[in-house]
Amino acid sequence: MKSFLPVLGVAVLFAAIVLPVVRPSVSASPKATADTLKNLEGEFMKAAAEKGSAGYMSYYADDSVEVPNGATLIQGKANIAKGMEFLDDKNNRLTWTPVGADISSSGDLGYTYGNYEFTSKDKDGKAAVQHGKYTSIWKLQKDGSWKVVLDMGNASERQ
Repeated sequence: MKSFLPVLGVAVLFAAIVLPVVRPSVSASPKATADTLKNLEGEFMKAAAEKGSAGYMSYYADDSVEVPNGATLIQGKANIAKGMEFLDDKNNRLTWTPVGADISSSGDLGYTYGNYEFTSKDKDGKAAVQHGKYTSIWKLQKDGSWKVVLDMGNASERQ
């Protein structure tokens, strides 16, 4: 029996060294890029055009912050949504174009910036157009989706 233990020990050591270790494979999701966020901006705008404020707000994180032009900060998705009902009026159209974007080296935070145009009708039914610039901060969520966590815009004469 005593002679069997060293043989067993050598066999276990040999097996540990020679036999391959079976490890489960992990399928990593592709790393986000600046283009990922620019593409999300396009989906975001399409959702707003098709579904109004509900589509627009679907791209916001629950703890997001809005920094409106000339107004106080608005904290929380539910509070921000209260001011987005104008998107439900078919006479109003908000479009935007990202000019630039970047992602952090950790791959979980990014930003986009660009120009927007808001078209509505004035009291006489004539088209009124406002232009401006925006910046959105995006954060990778636990479920793997990207959501806006901070959004700000400022009006300008032209882009």
